[in-house]
Amino acid sequence: MAAPPIQFDRASGALEGANLWERTAALALVTGSKISSHFSHRGYNGCANLLRKTLPDRNIAIKLNEDATFEFPYGDGYWSKLLDRSYRYEDELELLFRHSTDVDYTLLDCGANYGYWSVLVTSKPFGSHKAIAIEPSSENFSKLANNAGVNGNRFETLKCAIGATKGTAKLSGTKHEKFSIAGAAGSGFETVPVLALDDLLEEGKIARGGKYLIKLDVEGVEIDAIKGGAKLLEGDSVIMCEEHGNDPDHTVSRYILDQTPLKLIVHDPLSNRLETVTELSILDRIKVSSHVGYNVFGTASAFWQQRISVLNASATRRMQ
Repeated sequence: MAAPPIQFDRASGALEGANLWERTAALALVTGSKISSHFSHRGYNGCANLLRKTLPDRNIAIKLNEDATFEFPYGDGYWSKLLDRSYRYEDELELLFRHSTDVDYTLLDCGANYGYWSVLVTSKPFGSHKAIAIEPSSENFSKLANNAGVNGNRFETLKCAIGATKGTAKLSGTKHEKFSIAGAAGSGFETVPVLALDDLLEEGKIARGGKYLIKLDVEGVEIDAIKGGAKLLEGDSVIMCEEHGNDPDHTVSRYILDQTPLKLIVHDPLSNRLETVTELSILDRIKVSSHVGYNVFGTASAFWQQRISVLNASATRRMQ
């Protein structure tokens, strides 16, 4: 029988159920996060994963808020930064989620990994929204399903990849946060089903005319995913997808700006506002680290553009 998970409360900092070595490891993980945060956490994941090899095989359950618990293997390099209470994961996404608590929307969490955003968005402080967490990897999906169960099965899980059209693909990669169907035509480690976003409409998994926030963490197939969601993106939808820091051509943003009817919106950390982009030079300033990703937004929805305007007005008032 697996050992019960270690418990960590981000609000209070309380760590429970850990032995002396596990507590020492927690201190190392937090210290490493704080130090590496000065250079965008470069090297943190690798060091944490080495430390993990010395730890017992058990989970840690992070209490994100009073209604959200997120479990992952203790010492995991990607997620252990959450032990650092000053760390904010993808804060540009949280900005929009927190300012949309009163909107009746559904989150499509594409490339959900272990389900962090599905856990949060379905929690009471974030508005108890509906969510569909979509993840192709069998390894990741088991952990995603566990997090759904830990949180009362309040969000749906769907095991598939998101692409341009329905079919199958090979999944490849060595890091759970970077598994991808891009460029793995014959050499991947797992064959997975693929759906287009518009298939979710056609198959009745989501309703026409609804409001949607669509997180596309799909590791290199963002443009295909956008192509496969043309009908969905005509409505009240926002896509949130990653611009890779090592891409000086800003390929995803350029496609949104030049090849779709969507407005391109980026989070400017200097103003803490979501700025509408008409040319891409702003990304040269924002993308300062080559080894991390930066989320950009695309929408054709007057409703969501108005909501973002209200959000920006709030940010302006806070800075005055």
